[in-house]
Amino acid sequence: MQNKPNRSKLTLFALTWPIFIEILLHMLMGNADTLMLSQYDDNSVAAVGVSNQIFSVVIVMFGFVATGTTILIAQNLGANKNKAASQIAVVSIWINILFGLLLSIVLIIFGKPILAIMNLPEELMGTATMYLRIVGGFSFIQALIMTLSAIIKSHGFTKDAMYVTIGMNILNVLGNYLFIFGVLGAPELGATGVAISTAFSRILGTIVLFIMLFKRVRGELPWAFVLQKFPKKEVKDLLKIGIPSAGEQLSYNTSQMVITYFIASMGTSALTTRVYTLNIMMFAFLFSVAIGQGTQILVGYLIGERKHEEAYRRGLRSLWIGISVSTFAAILFAVFSQPLLSIFTSNTDIIQLGSLLLVLTIFLEPGRAFNLIIINSLRAAGDVKFPVIIGILSMWGIAVTISYTAGIWLGFGLIGVWIAMICDEWLRGLLMLRRWKTRKWEQMSFIDVNQSQN
Repeated sequence: MQNKPNRSKLTLFALTWPIFIEILLHMLMGNADTLMLSQYDDNSVAAVGVSNQIFSVVIVMFGFVATGTTILIAQNLGANKNKAASQIAVVSIWINILFGLLLSIVLIIFGKPILAIMNLPEELMGTATMYLRIVGGFSFIQALIMTLSAIIKSHGFTKDAMYVTIGMNILNVLGNYLFIFGVLGAPELGATGVAISTAFSRILGTIVLFIMLFKRVRGELPWAFVLQKFPKKEVKDLLKIGIPSAGEQLSYNTSQMVITYFIASMGTSALTTRVYTLNIMMFAFLFSVAIGQGTQILVGYLIGERKHEEAYRRGLRSLWIGISVSTFAAILFAVFSQPLLSIFTSNTDIIQLGSLLLVLTIFLEPGRAFNLIIINSLRAAGDVKFPVIIGILSMWGIAVTISYTAGIWLGFGLIGVWIAMICDEWLRGLLMLRRWKTRKWEQMSFIDVNQSQN
């Protein structure tokens, strides 16, 4: 018997709380790396932080398939097109396997030249190169994790991805403990140990996700479908959503790499401060990320069912929830900024500057909530091009430009960079809200209601 979610139980809370825990644990995995490395060496923290900045761009490349998968499966399941949803799932897995292997090879061969382009201080180059080659070399595993997780969550089983993430975190922390400090006779490897632990935990996580996939949608995934004929329609639909969506994310990540280049010119201390501050900030916008993903699934189902008014109201309700919760979290972290930063470092200069940045984050997070929630709603409804156009213009015209002007030219340093981020997030967010209220997305669904149901 196939396991199917009860669609009447697909509420925002039911979908979002497991996604919240899953993303929280993903962030904790990154924070565990940073925290444990900070007890070993501050320079290793900066090196791994810059390497992860590059890897985040690679994740966006995988995410374009995962995003398309989530939206198409949700819309098709909402329209009772189960066969089409299954075909999309199979195609997305094959695409990301091949794409992941290609990018893994690129990172292994060109890891060091990429780091050199980012103006990385020479004392960090060896550690960063090693970390990027190990973690990047297994990036195809991350591609599979993202795709399998998207398929499972689109079917309503968001708890499954959460359970896998819990296991990955436990393995990662244990591996860090063994290999960073050389405990129980293991070699003392520092940042290399973090890379090995990260790769190993992701491999085991992928295996478990495949087991979950067969358990949840067994009998619905036509693996021979891709071999019978080239899946032109499925690939076209995935790319139609994925490429614009990835374009917006890729623009954001590459603009952040340019901003990291600016920060690198401020010195290793500035890079380290940014890494520690971002690790704390992640918990503030975590709520908006989870609400945005849950809303995307719900809006996708509602669009498939042609319930546009419900989809419209769902997007707005989710937005106000996200703004309220993320802003409260930002205020909380700003109040306790010094004790939180002291967990990572005893450097008073880093703690003071990081505390000021966390105060500025109170103004940043409401704007970020607009983007994380409304953009996901627009994508789920089929409106994928508008966010890309506005995103590229704002990220480069506002975030990058003001970061250089205020941070470098006027000498405000990281404070100038944070001001640029605030301006960028609010401009894009307000424009996205205006787009949602125009309701032009009502005519952009990827589902043809005239096709036969299955």
